[in-house]
Amino acid sequence: MEKTLYYHDYLELDKVLNAQHPKSFEEGQAYAHDEMLFVVIHQAFELWFKQILFELDYVLHVFSKEKINDNSEDMNLVVHRLQRVRKIMELLNQQVTVLDTMTPLDFLEFRNLLTPASGFQSVQFRLIEATLGLEMQNRHRQEYYKRANQGGFGEADLKLISQTEGRHSLVKLINRWLERMPFFDMEFWASYKPVHPAANNDAHPFWADYRAIYQSGLTEHEAGKITDFEYVFLEKPLPDDMLERTPLLRSQLSAGAMRAALFIMLYRDFPVFQQSFRVLDILIEIDNALAAWRHAHFRMVRRMIGMRVGTGNTTGSGYLEGAASSHYIFRDLAGLSTYLIERRKQPALPGELIRRLSYTG
Repeated sequence: MEKTLYYHDYLELDKVLNAQHPKSFEEGQAYAHDEMLFVVIHQAFELWFKQILFELDYVLHVFSKEKINDNSEDMNLVVHRLQRVRKIMELLNQQVTVLDTMTPLDFLEFRNLLTPASGFQSVQFRLIEATLGLEMQNRHRQEYYKRANQGGFGEADLKLISQTEGRHSLVKLINRWLERMPFFDMEFWASYKPVHPAANNDAHPFWADYRAIYQSGLTEHEAGKITDFEYVFLEKPLPDDMLERTPLLRSQLSAGAMRAALFIMLYRDFPVFQQSFRVLDILIEIDNALAAWRHAHFRMVRRMIGMRVGTGNTTGSGYLEGAASSHYIFRDLAGLSTYLIERRKQPALPGELIRRLSYTG
């Protein structure tokens, strides 16, 4: 008779529940009760990281296609998978509060036994960052990632991270997807009557009007934002004294992709843009959740060890604080709110384009 499936066997709980081996529990060591919590929490983190990578693999598959139907089942599932990633990140942030029940003295009982292992060496978290689009040159203290000594990554793990960074990341695929948006093709703008005709005949009439409306809404103290606008969306070079602002204004996305993203945000109530807007909005939320995770980790480490060196020979909380402030992946999308105008001032779209944007079939 065939054996029926049993819950314990299906989940392979013999392996899972016997995978906790606190170092302080070993013979000859001083027993530290809270090390079990430390192990379980971090194993749970890694299981959730595995699920995040699994969901992101599907999202990458969809955005890697040459043609994407924004109203298809694929895009519905992309939104669903990304929402799941966001929820997992929110859960991870909550799990940090469980680790906070361990006091600094509790941690000190077994901390030295962990050296030189460190959470920095979480390969899966680095793969999540790389899959989303965090590149090595944009990492805080990037030299830490190339160390072959104790506290760094093993050769195979570093190779895996490098391979992941070498393929198309989600942010690059999002850029390509946005650049494909056809809604600025002049066939949709034949009947458009610009209120502020562009001095340059090559300029698109919508962006000539939008630039003028945006500039008219800036306060005296915001007047310089028009220079930012022209760089971000119209590819006008920044003055020499503003070049250091370049990465803060637009770093991952092209001007064409930024124009499409802003247009989607402005006119997101049209049926054809609703799913696209949800994708952009969830990506910003995922970035915020990752930032919250990094900040929570920084706060926890600062509480536990103060300004001491990390077990992996990093600067400890100093490294985490720097990463929390600089490891944003979808900063370009989050910055779009800088350039929004009031709904009542938005340019009225031509009939040809409205018919296209209202199509749901």
